[in-house]
Amino acid sequence: MKRRTASRRTPSRWTASDVRAAVAGLRGEVIFDAPLKDYTSFRIGGPADVLVMPADAEDVGRLVRQAHAAGIPIFVLGGTNLLVRDHGIRGIVVSLAKMKAVREEPGHVLYAEGGAGMPTVMKHATGLGLSGLEWAAGIPGTVAGCVVMNAGTKLGEMQDCVKAVRLVDSAGGIVECPASAIRFSYRRALLPRGIVVGVWMQLKPAAKEKIQATVKEYLRYRKDTQPLTLPNAGCVFKNPGPDPAGRVIEAAGLKGARIGDAQVSDKHANFVVNLGHAKAADVIALIKKVGRTVEERTGLTLELELKIVGEP
Repeated sequence: MKRRTASRRTPSRWTASDVRAAVAGLRGEVIFDAPLKDYTSFRIGGPADVLVMPADAEDVGRLVRQAHAAGIPIFVLGGTNLLVRDHGIRGIVVSLAKMKAVREEPGHVLYAEGGAGMPTVMKHATGLGLSGLEWAAGIPGTVAGCVVMNAGTKLGEMQDCVKAVRLVDSAGGIVECPASAIRFSYRRALLPRGIVVGVWMQLKPAAKEKIQATVKEYLRYRKDTQPLTLPNAGCVFKNPGPDPAGRVIEAAGLKGARIGDAQVSDKHANFVVNLGHAKAADVIALIKKVGRTVEERTGLTLELELKIVGEP
């Protein structure tokens, strides 16, 4: 397995042969020393020891079993709402990028594999005249990621349409979990331990023209109010109360604040954008500055919505 000589990585508790055993026989793609900045919406992040893109749920199950036997941890890469630190992630990183099939099922149900992008799923739904995903217009994340964080906008959230979730559990088995067994809350879903590989969404029939009009209007709103042209990871902080986090941060005079190539967006203060060569350390320092300044000036403690992972 390739190693970068300049890295300050923490020494692994496993060997290269352990890693090879964990990924042996997989039908998906396996990339050693993969630069994670190429796989995140922030375009920031150090390397993974190995990045695996399984072919299907059975491939995920095989990987889980073999990684467990080899004693190697697995991290599932969502790509959005995520900041990977500058020295990457040890162990196996899983991307569901190859698992993106979408199909219609009886009863106005849409099934999507975990790696399917929400824009693609929404396009399928619109084409079939199925309403219930308009709230997701402009959200770049995957279906699995949207379930895990209960993604949402002012129009709705993921829990409004989830019927059931397909999981690969910690033993590598494939199980189905009904929505009634999932505890959804603000930007969080308490699921059984495992990897989300598919989601059934209960939608309802509606006129395509009406769906398209709602989506078009909301996309225009997002374009006008959010920095969609620069790499970012979505909202950094959860809304602390009646006033949204963006308004609180702007009122604290932090719009446009910058450390390195990380900047608080001058379009929406709850977004941090990568101006080109931002490091994770820059983003983290800027987030700390925002949190500290807001607390000093307003008494409010902002809670992170952004997930920060990996080694400094």
